Amino acid sequence: MSKTRVAFQGVPGAYSEIAALNSTEGEIEAVGYASFQEVLNAVMVGECDLAALPVENSLAGTVIPAIDELSQSDLHAVQEVMVRVRHQLLVMPGVQLEDIDKVYSHPQALAQCAGFFKKHGLTPVPAYDTAGSAKDLAASGNRRAASVASKRAGELYGLEVVAENIEDEDFNTTRFLVLSKNRNTIETGKPYKTSIIFAVRHQPGSLIDCLSVFRDHGVNLCRIESRPRRDKPWSYLMYVDFEGHTLDSEVQAALAQMMHSASFLKILGSYPSATVTL
Repeated sequence: MSKTRVAFQGVPGAYSEIAALNSTEGEIEAVGYASFQEVLNAVMVGECDLAALPVENSLAGTVIPAIDELSQSDLHAVQEVMVRVRHQLLVMPGVQLEDIDKVYSHPQALAQCAGFFKKHGLTPVPAYDTAGSAKDLAASGNRRAASVASKRAGELYGLEVVAENIEDEDFNTTRFLVLSKNRNTIETGKPYKTSIIFAVRHQPGSLIDCLSVFRDHGVNLCRIESRPRRDKPWSYLMYVDFEGHTLDSEVQAALAQMMHSASFLKILGSYPSATVTL
């Protein structure tokens, strides 16, 4: 049986790789790419079967570069994966906490551990990636520096955990969407979410007209956010997640009514809601 190839942004050990490895059943080969655009393109051209894309973090909010790519993509959201972000302080073998003075990682990861750094007098230094900073530390052999990354990154690159779970908040979770060239089939007995993108006409009441259809048909919104359009200055796209599947009668009625008020509507996909945080 062939493996399912799942694209992710980053290098092995990244939290995105953890999401990719848990994105579907069966054997999985996680394939890393440098950018979100390359991740999505890998599926479009057939290099990979699925893509795992981070869309929001419970502390840092929306992953804006990833969200912006969705508006340009023809892929369909087929799954949701929640990854609990547990940051480990990684060092070269034998190094102690008191031996280090600088810590390298992605700026968001560093910000999420600011309290720990202040307590121990450590200087955070931004890097392009969490797992990438671990890989670079291992290659450099620097015994005065540390990296903030996942436990898996430490195992992959031969580093030791000198302090575990150093994030300031214990509910740090990143939400991923799994994307495919094909829509999925609905499974009975599972809760579903749907993600859409829409734009409104530049006239009074257009936005409220679009949003009120969900209330009118009893559809519960989970998330709403606006982003500037790439093709039209000073115009915006609205990103909305709501409970339900596009095959549900109330969802179909809401979207049909919405078409009268929206100037643009794109359904990213309906997918089972994540019931487990990894």
